[in-house]
Amino acid sequence: MEKDLYTPVVEKLNELNIGFEIVEHEPALTTEQADSFIEGIEGVRTKTMFLTNKKKTQYYLLVMDDKKRLDMEKFKELTNANRIRMASSDSLYDKMLLPPGVVSPFGLLNNKDKDILVYIDNEITTEQRMSFHPNTNEKTIFIKTTDLMLFIESIGYQVNIIDL
Repeated sequence: MEKDLYTPVVEKLNELNIGFEIVEHEPALTTEQADSFIEGIEGVRTKTMFLTNKKKTQYYLLVMDDKKRLDMEKFKELTNANRIRMASSDSLYDKMLLPPGVVSPFGLLNNKDKDILVYIDNEITTEQRMSFHPNTNEKTIFIKTTDLMLFIESIGYQVNIIDL
C-alpha cells in the first residue's frame, strides 16, 4: 500500500483556511491527459519541474505554464546556478517521496531537509488560480495563486518569482 501523501495536503490547506477545488480522475500519466480531465475548469495549467545541479548539492522546484518550454540557460542565469538538469526519479523520491509525473509544490511538505529552492515564473503569477496534482496523479487541485504562495511560505520556503 502506497503511503497517502494527499491527506496531509488537504489537512495543511484546511489548517491555513485555504479554499481549493479537487477534481478526481483516473491516473494522469501526461500533462495532456491531465488537462483533458480538467477541461473547462478555470485555472492556469502548470508544470512543476524538479531540477538539480551536477553535484546534487542544490535542488530547485520550478512552477511555470505547462505550455511554455523551459529555457535552461536563462534559468541558470536567473538563479546564478551552473550545470542544472532535471533531477532523477531517485532524487525526486529522496527529497519529496514523489514518483515522476506527480511533482508539485505540495511535495515540499515531504521535504524533511527544507533544502529545495522554489521558483515561480512571473508570467503565471497574475493568474487567479493554478492547478496541480496534490501528491497524487488521480486528483487535480485548483488553488488561488495567492493562496499557493501562502501555503509555500507557511511550510518554511521562500517563493522566488523569476522572469523566464
